[in-house]
Amino acid sequence: MKKFLSLIFILISFIASAQNFNDYFTDKTLRLDYIFAGNANQQNIYLSEMIQLSKWHGRVDNLSVTPIQGNGQIKVYSTANDKLIYVLTFGSLFQEWLTLEDAKKQFKSFENSFLIPFPKEPVRIDVSFFTADKEERILSQQFIDPKDILIRKATDVQNPYEIVHHSKVKNPIKIALVAEGYAENELDLFMEYAHKTVENLFKHKVFKKYQDYFEIVAVKTVSKQSGISIPSKDIWLNTAVRSNFDTFYSNRYLTTLHTKLLHNQLENIPYQHIIILANTDFYGGGGILNSYSLTTTKNKEFSPVVVHEFGHSFAGLADEYFYAEDVFENKATLSIEPWEKNITSLVDFSSKWKNLLKAETPVPTDASMHKEIEIGAFEGLKGNGLYIPTLTCRMKINNTEDFCPVCSNAIEEMILFYTTKQKK
Repeated sequence: MKKFLSLIFILISFIASAQNFNDYFTDKTLRLDYIFAGNANQQNIYLSEMIQLSKWHGRVDNLSVTPIQGNGQIKVYSTANDKLIYVLTFGSLFQEWLTLEDAKKQFKSFENSFLIPFPKEPVRIDVSFFTADKEERILSQQFIDPKDILIRKATDVQNPYEIVHHSKVKNPIKIALVAEGYAENELDLFMEYAHKTVENLFKHKVFKKYQDYFEIVAVKTVSKQSGISIPSKDIWLNTAVRSNFDTFYSNRYLTTLHTKLLHNQLENIPYQHIIILANTDFYGGGGILNSYSLTTTKNKEFSPVVVHEFGHSFAGLADEYFYAEDVFENKATLSIEPWEKNITSLVDFSSKWKNLLKAETPVPTDASMHKEIEIGAFEGLKGNGLYIPTLTCRMKINNTEDFCPVCSNAIEEMILFYTTKQKK
């Protein structure tokens, strides 16, 4: 497996031209706040604000490549030579909403905030979506001069935070744990869950293997009211990042629509990835690629769910459970292989985990064989056209100890992508 991952990064290094971070960027962050708007037939992306943050906390190598497609991408080009100098993959609530029946009936808008290294010279930034058929559509093109006087500089004011896990490498993966729904007199309780989050994360083998590659801080954001908004129970609270259950009328789907507010809470704090810890025992959560993950702390399933949701936001892993009554459409585009590493339509199975299967493993693999076959291609939901590696993975069920080998490989690939220097 190590040889397989090494080959991936040799290939990435070969494809990507050698690029020095300092050639194009300074050690600062440019935060881009966007409005994604439209409906199922028409989408638009608008730049609403630009903010300069004091430091850059993201990757400094492998800048112009990505190991996963995502649902969308931000691409940064030097206007001097039209060279691609940075790419960021993402998911968004807006794109999830576009798959719903509601998006056929009305227009809506959603906030989205993204972090890129601060350019030294003028750049062009393209924001694109991918269709279900993997067609890339550029929806926004912006020319940005780093000397623009309307780029707001972040203030020195910041929320207090504590480092809850120290890194032992030069450029670690930085995660911020954000308190949501914790009043000022409850911050000690938040810190307990922050430490539990770290403990739960590094119980999983792939994260434990690379635990020195992570720096994790706990941000003591204070909410004016204790608890989390639950619209279906007519509970609306004034909390730090204004999260709520019942997203898209799914009672367990916990998200925040207020990404600008979320990132404002993190100005001048070392972070690239975000885990929001919500003060409630109501079951639920959510995770969006390169946006945030959100998990309830007081629920008995906190330990597995917080890691599951981070699997979404950090590595772009798909859910391996599918419910017929879900608000989302769970049928595959039969002619297309999904970009997520842990699900397949079998259209191009060789690009997924086919090489991990034993020769005698049938494809598809019947669920009755799951105890005797470690890795197969098991149907996720009868008739939905999507197949998963195992029936016992963190991305499928809570009552299992770890990620399956396929998901573990995807996470490892992402960790190395963030922390491994390009080979010239």
